[in-house]
Amino acid sequence: MSTLKNHVQLIGNVGQEPTITNLESGKKVARFSLATNEYYKNDKGEKTQTTDWHTVVAWGKTAEITEKYVGKGKEVGVTGKLKSRSYEDNDGIKRYVTEIEANEILLLGTKNGK
Repeated sequence: MSTLKNHVQLIGNVGQEPTITNLESGKKVARFSLATNEYYKNDKGEKTQTTDWHTVVAWGKTAEITEKYVGKGKEVGVTGKLKSRSYEDNDGIKRYVTEIEANEILLLGTKNGK
């Protein structure tokens, strides 16, 4: 039941090739953007689409799977949890980031069935 407190499930398309970082400890971390689309009818009855972009971070084995099989345009399912952090940029401005820390990535297909 505790996994329901912070649980995210998304299906979308990868926006760009994942970036893979090899840490000094030998562990890998992968980062990529994921686009999720929502369709609805506007006030005029026209079909409209909105796209939300999410940053996904994967560690260890999940990062290795990402490195081998996940690429730009690929449709994937992601399960994980939300993680928020802050940092100071080069100008000394504090920035806040919310990411999805993936614990599972499902390979569903490619964009437009290609």
